[in-house]
Amino acid sequence: MTINNENTYNYRVVRQFSVMAVVWGVVGMLVGVLIAAQLAWPELISGIPWLSYGRLRPLHTNAVIFAFGGCALFATSFYVVQRTTNARLFGGPLIDFVFWGWQLVIVAAAISLPLGFTQGKEYAELEWPIDILIALVWVAYAVVFFGTIVKRKVDHIYVANWFFGAFIVAVAVLHIVNSAAMPVSFMKSYSAYSGVQDAMVQWWYGHNAVGFFLTAGFLGMMYYFVPKQIGRPVYSYRLSIVHFWALIFTYMWAGPHHLHYTALPDWAQSLGMLFSLILLAPSWGGMVNGIMTLSGAWSKLRSDPILRFLIVSLSFYGMSTFEGPMMAIKTVNALSHYTDWTVGHVHSGALGWVGFISIGSLYYLIPRLFGQTEMYSKRLIEMHFWIATIGIVLYIAAMWIAGVMQGLMWRAVNEDGTLTYTFVESVKATYPYYVIRLSGGLLYLSGMLLMVYNVAKTIMMAKPANDAIPALPAHA
Repeated sequence: MTINNENTYNYRVVRQFSVMAVVWGVVGMLVGVLIAAQLAWPELISGIPWLSYGRLRPLHTNAVIFAFGGCALFATSFYVVQRTTNARLFGGPLIDFVFWGWQLVIVAAAISLPLGFTQGKEYAELEWPIDILIALVWVAYAVVFFGTIVKRKVDHIYVANWFFGAFIVAVAVLHIVNSAAMPVSFMKSYSAYSGVQDAMVQWWYGHNAVGFFLTAGFLGMMYYFVPKQIGRPVYSYRLSIVHFWALIFTYMWAGPHHLHYTALPDWAQSLGMLFSLILLAPSWGGMVNGIMTLSGAWSKLRSDPILRFLIVSLSFYGMSTFEGPMMAIKTVNALSHYTDWTVGHVHSGALGWVGFISIGSLYYLIPRLFGQTEMYSKRLIEMHFWIATIGIVLYIAAMWIAGVMQGLMWRAVNEDGTLTYTFVESVKATYPYYVIRLSGGLLYLSGMLLMVYNVAKTIMMAKPANDAIPALPAHA
């Protein structure tokens, strides 16, 4: 039980979010495996509308991004902001509201999406009552986070907090603007925008959900947990600040690359492509900064599986942020759009970058939150790493090959101008890759189940963890 005074850190909410991140991770990935199986065998679950692919797919994306990823971000940001400011979390009852409010959002999504209540906007499917709750929780989250920054006992604001802060502010703006709608009944609304404006606002939101929720927030994790696990400062603090401003400015403009060859004006498409290409530089700046922090300590990778999760996540981050700008080039996009190449790209970022950095950070956090020096079993962490890595490789390789094959088959024409292949032929050709994708997903899920066991055993050994806030030296 955490003693409620200003001389100790508030670990209770961090513990709650950390445990729920692991739980929701398993749930989200289980749904992912189910829909992967449905793509391979469409008749697997037939005749049950709320278990159909069209309803479970948004449930999967919301569960993995906002339930698993969201809880991991709440846990790590609340931990990091306290440790780097020498201050207990600000906000009192707001802290509990953030936790329970977010769990209510997740449960409401898990009920409403299978029932078919949706706005039809990718990553923003939830209907208006849930959107309002999200906005309220997010404002409370911002008050807690920035309130803690304001009451900090050190002058300096560590770079991880810059990234967490940018992610909180940007996601609030994105969510409120994109979710503007006219309610017509309890669970039905119509967007405030129409036509191409609606598409533009949606992909301004959609790509920046990637840019701020799935990138900036997790870079905050990277800038704290990678140096901590290695035991040395970040490679270049100056580069981290340049990386921050370049990334924050550039990401906002990249959304139109989702709308190539649509009714969106050509200049807007080209602008989105240009900024997507520019994004390569700041993204790789962050990757280099994280990996080079290992300089002189590469040998640690052999013996430390947690560090391996953190560093390999950066490799996937670098790969995904190279692939994304390439796919934003119009000529490449003409081949890749609507194919499974996009699915492979998304999952190399989601499983490799977001998944691995979260798993590594949680493996660092959980023992410290429960009064232990390390996880119950280092061997299980090792197994988790290799099973998950093989799972990712199978998944993304299958989707890359399937995607390029689909693109080439759809554009192939005979001498007389007729299509060489029917759409059904491309679906049949994709079948083996769907089975490989399913096996990759099963491996990744198996790794998560090992994590659940390891976390449960660690918690069973728990002792009270009430770290005292260190006193500042007199000259500080």
